[in-house]
This record gives sequence, C-alpha cells and structure tokens, in this order.
Amino acid sequence: MRELATTCCIAGGGPAGMMLGFLLARAGVDVTVLEKHADFLRDFRGDTIHPSTMQLMQELGLLDDFLKLPHTEERSIVARFGDQDVPIADFSHLPVAAPYIAFMPQWDFLDFLADRGRELPHFHLLMRAKATGLIREGGRVTGITAQTQDGETTITADLVVAADGRHSDLRQAGGFSVHEIGAPMDVLWFRLSRRASDAAQTFGQVARGRFAVMLNRGDYWQCAYVIPKGALEKLRAAGLDAFRANLAELLPILADRTGEIASWDDLKLLSVAVDRLAQWWQPGLLCIGDAAHAMSPIGGVGVNLAIQDAVAAANRLAAPLREKRVADSDLAAVQERRAFPTKATQALQVAIQNRLITPILAGSGPVQPPFPLKLLRWFPLLRRIPARLVGMGLRPEHIGPELAPRP
Repeated sequence: MRELATTCCIAGGGPAGMMLGFLLARAGVDVTVLEKHADFLRDFRGDTIHPSTMQLMQELGLLDDFLKLPHTEERSIVARFGDQDVPIADFSHLPVAAPYIAFMPQWDFLDFLADRGRELPHFHLLMRAKATGLIREGGRVTGITAQTQDGETTITADLVVAADGRHSDLRQAGGFSVHEIGAPMDVLWFRLSRRASDAAQTFGQVARGRFAVMLNRGDYWQCAYVIPKGALEKLRAAGLDAFRANLAELLPILADRTGEIASWDDLKLLSVAVDRLAQWWQPGLLCIGDAAHAMSPIGGVGVNLAIQDAVAAANRLAAPLREKRVADSDLAAVQERRAFPTKATQALQVAIQNRLITPILAGSGPVQPPFPLKLLRWFPLLRRIPARLVGMGLRPEHIGPELAPRP
C-alpha cells in the first residue's frame, strides 16, 4: 500500500475543499486535496458565484483574472407570479468590488483555483483519488485511506478535512450525528437553447401547482423545474410529452424548443435535502461545506456558504497547522464561527419552503405574490435586504492576516 504524509489532507475537490486547500497552501501549510473524478467537468453543479466570493477574490488580488473566465452577470432577481413581475433583490448597491451574482460553470471556477494552487509549492492535488476511510490512533483521526490511480493509499495528516459533499464518505465513516431538517421538493435540471431575441434576465416563474427558474447562461437557459418531493415517478408515468406540454404552458418563451428534451436522460434530478451535523468535528477531523450542512437550492447559497466555511477554517487553522499544534478547541472554534450563519440561513430557507414553495406546489389558491413580496415591489429600498442575505450571507468572511503568502 502506498503511503503519503501531509499536514492537512482535504477530501473533496469542490468549492470548499479547493478554496481551503489553496488558502492554506498560500499561507505555507502543506496540503493534499483529493478529488475522486478525473476532472471537474460535470453538469448542473452550483454555478452561482456570489458577491461575497468575488470580494474574497478581490482581497486575494485575483478578481481581474477571475472575471476573464466565461460568465454572465445578474444584478437583480425577479419572480413572475402569473403575469405579474415582482423584483426580489437588487445587488447593485452592495459595497463590494463586484455587486452582482456571476453565473459561471463550476468547473471553470474549480480549475481556476486548481491552477493557482499548482503554482504553490505546498499545494498537492490528487485527481481520481477517493477517500474511503479514516485512520485513528488513540481516539484521534490521524489520516485516511484512499483509492487512487496508484492503488490503495494511506495518507497521514495532522488534520483531515471532509469537504466531500452531502453524501460524504468521511462523514459516514466518522459516525457523525445528523440533524435532518427535510425539504418538500426536488428539482429537475435541464438546459434549453437561448436565442438572441429572448429576455436577458434570469427569473423565476410561478403558476398554480408549478414553479420553474430560468438562469441565463449566455447561449442556453439552465432551467430548474421544481416538483414535490418524490414526484418524479409520477411525472414519468404521465409521459415526456405531458412534461413538455406543462413546461410550455408554464414558460411560453420556451414553448417552441421543449422538443430539445429528447428523453428523460436530459433531465437531472436533484433530490433536495436540508440537514446539518450536531458537531462538525472530532479530534483530528473537521467537516465543512455540504459535508457539514446540506442546503436547499433556494437562493443558490450552498456554494457561498461552503466557501465561507473554507475561509473561516483557513483563518483559524493556518497558524496552528504551520506550527503543528492543532487542538480540538481550534476545530470547535470553526464550527462556532460558522454555526450561526448556517442555522439562520437554513431557517430562512425552511420558512420559504413552508410558506411559499409548498402552497405553490399544492396548487392551493390563486397565484398572487404574497404580501411581503408585494412590499418589495412597492418599496425598492427593501430589495437591498434580500440582496444582502443572498449576495453576502449573514456573516461574510474575509482574508485574514494569517493567510498572507508565505514561502
């Protein structure tokens, strides 16, 4: 069995893992990141880059290069209830370098971080490497077992970080207690072509019993069709023609191209889950991002929270890791820092699920914007509140002095 050693071993090359790996390596910590796939090229991952993330890029001196990557910009969010447009959020007033949401393929974002990481002597990225288990000594996690291109491998580390998503193998191996919050919906993701004559703005469309979101991705629309939890088999039983007809009725702008959905394989199911760990850490092991808390897709904030977790962890752990003195109190401090924004964001998402999404999907009553959303239409200044919550989060992190570049 191949044996490797590092200071910090991160399982998962998603936004949380790649950001944490890059920041720690930049600060002089030896880091090994494992990504189980051969590349980052996968459809329908979270592609929203929030203003808070771009502000971090600005603080790192990387924003100009980052924005050279293909992306579209959205400075506001609009929901359409029947034929009524309701402005929800206005990001243009946020006090940041990039006051908008950028829609960027996640593989471009991850490749950008990977390329910057490879420029650092302390950054090691193993592709086609999957963490399979934990190594413990004296009640402390001291490394992982992994399946890599070179066969079975053990990696010893002062700290193991589980950033391997909501189906985290390391979270399962650690036997963490999970608080299941639940969600009343699933989402079908698909793409349809976008034409020059189409509206430019990303928006959500609400009708009785149906709800969809169209994200402007330049030459195509990335679409999310929200369905009741577990309703996919019922949709399949009704047939693809019926689904296309429902979609055309809900989104008339796309009625002439629903035939681009050639089979059910063109629809990707996101089974929505909302949960969080009671405790994010064990001695020698820390969970961040979706491994610590699965978020609803409402607001597209999952990627943002994962990156904020990574920055908070890097700020707290860089010095202890450099000095080989990481303590349980350091890991507990990371959770303490990020627990409030996680819980509060999930509470907001659950409130929206229960008070808005569930009644919409149940088809009860006329399709009218609820009173709080009418206030946003009447008083434009109020749109800055959801913009702040979505674009910045409840506790935005910043690049601290411990993360200054080191050899």
